[in-house]
Amino acid sequence: MRVAHVAPLAEAVPPKLYGGTERVIWWLTEALVDLGHDVTLFASADSITSARLVPCAPSGLRLAGIGDHTAYMLAMLNKVLQSADRFDIIHFHTDLFQFPIFRHLAHKCVTTLHGRQDLPDFRPIFDAFPEMPLVSISDAQRAPVAHANFVATVHHGLPENLIPFAPGGGDYLAFMGRISPEKRPDRAIEIAKRAGMPLRIAAKVDRVDQRYFEEQIRPLLDHPLIDFIGEISDAEKPAFLGGARALLFPIDWPEPFGLVMIEAMSAGTPVIAWPGGSVPEVIRDGESGTIVTSIDEAVTAVHRASGLSRTGVRRCFEAEFTAARMARDYVALYRRLIAHSRPAPPFDMVVPA
Repeated sequence: MRVAHVAPLAEAVPPKLYGGTERVIWWLTEALVDLGHDVTLFASADSITSARLVPCAPSGLRLAGIGDHTAYMLAMLNKVLQSADRFDIIHFHTDLFQFPIFRHLAHKCVTTLHGRQDLPDFRPIFDAFPEMPLVSISDAQRAPVAHANFVATVHHGLPENLIPFAPGGGDYLAFMGRISPEKRPDRAIEIAKRAGMPLRIAAKVDRVDQRYFEEQIRPLLDHPLIDFIGEISDAEKPAFLGGARALLFPIDWPEPFGLVMIEAMSAGTPVIAWPGGSVPEVIRDGESGTIVTSIDEAVTAVHRASGLSRTGVRRCFEAEFTAARMARDYVALYRRLIAHSRPAPPFDMVVPA
């Protein structure tokens, strides 16, 4: 099968540091190549892939200091359009830009939505372009816009050996990802202090969250149990996650997926999480972690974390969240789309239902 993957240009594929979407695209692209498919990746020039790379920016735009990505994105979509007849499927990971440009090719396009869908910002696009097929990364993610043209839910997966199983665990709690109000690092800090267990925070601070970090979080870091590490690379994740007693995921928002949960599970590290968004789809309560609804419950879960089988946590990961499984799910979807494919009428003849 000839498949094009169109990545955002904020980060390289894979990203140098933070970048969950680009990381998933990389894992999926490599897994599809391993399955024998002819894959082309449209991404920044510093991307690394076994697929055919079409460079669309000199490097990832975030680390290059470029704030507005619109011009680069539109130029990339023009490149994709010029070679569209080469592909059986064009798989977008770029949210909305492609909808008006590729409307006439909707029969061979699919878009994975990687972000939250509960805000009203993007809802008009689904009504305006109802023919564009969509993939959700959890059933919870699609619930606020259930009327949209979702053709599948495909949970993320990562390579089995990327974060090796660590049978021993460690004596600290881990928080990894992004410092922001919805991720609730303040909850993680309070849990660690009340449980009397060290907390290591490996997280980036986006510009938009800098004030929140300085005013709300930095004052909480001056405590002997709290160690703020900052943003870490992929190479540092196995030791960081594998050495933890548990991962804290104390979110306060409808999480679309939560990649860090399956990264921890790959290491055999159980997850202690609030039940927002995708969490009940990812965590088997009592097997791969504990779902809680209060600080008190989380502190109790910390003390019981060592009683969960790390081997059992790893088995949950292997059963449901590998990149190979993700790739097989997408291939099945591609084949279904191709089997039912028919060119769309000219855009001026499309009448929303």
